[in-house]
Amino acid sequence: MIKTSGLTSPKERLIGNPTKSRRIIILMYDALIVGGGSAGMSCALVLGSAKPKAFAATKTIGIITHQKTSHLQTALFNNVLGLAPGTTGASILESGKEQLSNLYPHVAQIENEKVIEVSKSAHCFEVKTNKNTYQSKIVVIAVGYTNLITIKGLEQYIEPHPRAAIEKNRIWLKNADHLIDYNLYVAGTLAGWRSQFAIASGSGAHVATDILTLWNGGKDVKVHDKISE
Repeated sequence: MIKTSGLTSPKERLIGNPTKSRRIIILMYDALIVGGGSAGMSCALVLGSAKPKAFAATKTIGIITHQKTSHLQTALFNNVLGLAPGTTGASILESGKEQLSNLYPHVAQIENEKVIEVSKSAHCFEVKTNKNTYQSKIVVIAVGYTNLITIKGLEQYIEPHPRAAIEKNRIWLKNADHLIDYNLYVAGTLAGWRSQFAIASGSGAHVATDILTLWNGGKDVKVHDKISE
């Protein structure tokens, strides 16, 4: 299911056997985020907040909010600035989607789909889920860092995690400052960071500002809201 409030509904066509068909979304996203945990949602919120800026006004942004395997599902927070002690990760997963929908409805939330493959063509990436295929100029991978990752097309980048205990068998996608390959980013623990909520969220925001800087012709970008005087 795709929530596209404020976004032109994407065209689609069926491919393959009509009884076992896969839909391919013709809409070309400018940026598509894979993963709805702390890194993915933070990335989406920062990208969405830049819409008033001329260089981002017409950009199409989507996030595949698969959250079933997120470590936030069982998390409890007492040591995070800005969160009331006792806040659960499960509540953040839900409130994050609501915040994104309420503040930045132009960001399409793609729910109840799991990514199975990421491939690169001459001009874009194709992201296949268990239900649809999407196209995007930029892709951000922001899923968990367990060795159970099964997204085809990322195997060549997988290495043992540099900041996790060896016995936990965690992985990262080898990258340089979040960039795996041209227009392919990784954020959060899968980028090689420790499993700490604030760190993962900051990593997602970092990637978002890098993308905004790219859209702004290389001029550094940050997005701040201020109280009106």
